[in-house]
Amino acid sequence: MYRTVFTATLIGMIATGGQAQEIDMSDAVESGRDLYMRHCATCHGLEADGAGPMAPVLLIQPKALASLSAENGGDFPLIRMIQRVDGRDPLVSHGSSMPVYGEFFEGDDTALKTPAGQPVMTSRPIADLVAYLLTIQE
Repeated sequence: MYRTVFTATLIGMIATGGQAQEIDMSDAVESGRDLYMRHCATCHGLEADGAGPMAPVLLIQPKALASLSAENGGDFPLIRMIQRVDGRDPLVSHGSSMPVYGEFFEGDDTALKTPAGQPVMTSRPIADLVAYLLTIQE
């Protein structure tokens, strides 16, 4: 139930000349899935279970991203996820900003709303990635 309600509030807005446009959630999830498969699955796994093909060689094991809500009392940690990916909350295991693709995830400013209605600024690729991760929570 929480995921359904939260998904509805995750619809973000893209700033365009002072105007805001609603993001189509299905497009965001599809784009986010593509980004995940291209940039994240190698470490975090195709099923976001932390068991990607690179996991055995990493000193710090990748997080099981599909269980973020379960590990957080049923609440998806939206702000923490955004800040981990955009580098505001860096992970030592990634060397600096995550992922190592850095600049790819910048640009096209987008505001997402938390369940409390608080806007969080991020880039469109990160918003899409977070939208996808939200749909795969266990």
